[in-house]
Amino acid sequence: MFLDYFALGLLFFVAIVFFYGVIAIHDIPCEIAKKRNHPHSDAIHYAGWVSLFTLHVLWPFLWIWATMWQDERGWGFSSLEHNQTKLLEQVNTLSERIDALEKQQMAQMASAASTAANATKNDDDNVGGNQ
Repeated sequence: MFLDYFALGLLFFVAIVFFYGVIAIHDIPCEIAKKRNHPHSDAIHYAGWVSLFTLHVLWPFLWIWATMWQDERGWGFSSLEHNQTKLLEQVNTLSERIDALEKQQMAQMASAASTAANATKNDDDNVGGNQ
């Protein structure tokens, strides 16, 4: 009789420890997000509760989501933004140079066309005058 009560008590103890253990584990991504000042820490917390009811299917994704943010770097793309700004400046500089070269080329073509037109006119005058 004593062993029956002991087994029942042990079963309740294990069930309660398991229940609280699952709840404590589901909150780890939320704690990580709060520690890192994650902008979506509330969403991670709520998604953790949803994950609790879906047998922790979402939990690995929440862990990744929480660990992606770092306060000093953000999402880790700050160097990419700097590089994009640098590339944009280079593209603008090159576009200005191309525009200047196109204007120069158009001016040269216009002067060459006018020179050719004058030469043709002079040739026509010379040919007509000799007859």
